[in-house]
Amino acid sequence: MDDKFDVLKLENQLCFPLYACSKEIVKRYKPFLDEIGLTYTQYITMMVLWEHREMNVKELGEHLFLDSGTLTPLLKKLEKKGYIVRERDSRDERILRIAITKQGEELKERAVEIPAKIGSCVPVEEQDAVQLFQILHRMLELFRNEKS
Repeated sequence: MDDKFDVLKLENQLCFPLYACSKEIVKRYKPFLDEIGLTYTQYITMMVLWEHREMNVKELGEHLFLDSGTLTPLLKKLEKKGYIVRERDSRDERILRIAITKQGEELKERAVEIPAKIGSCVPVEEQDAVQLFQILHRMLELFRNEKS
């Protein structure tokens, strides 16, 4: 007989293995990111900026699923390191624009090997990784569409 409280067991939650695996993967990133002086959140921010070069804080937050309260201190630290510049939009001062600097672009060379290093220390078969990647991206797209 099923207990009505089975739904409250940790082992029956989808959110817990997602949370725990995410934490474990970020932990595996740490030594590689320490070598280039970035936290994981700074790293994913730089990844977006390496791809787009310039954008506003709202757009960046949409890419990363982060709010401005989280992004503001992170961006200040990246600016202090010389990797980005933050400037008010000339047409609308309420909008804060972020652009990658030459130094930030040069950091890309030091970071390019990190994905391969992570791939070698995450215990998942390639086929499972592809399937998981597709599922998680579909979920993120659904979450993104809910916000629109």
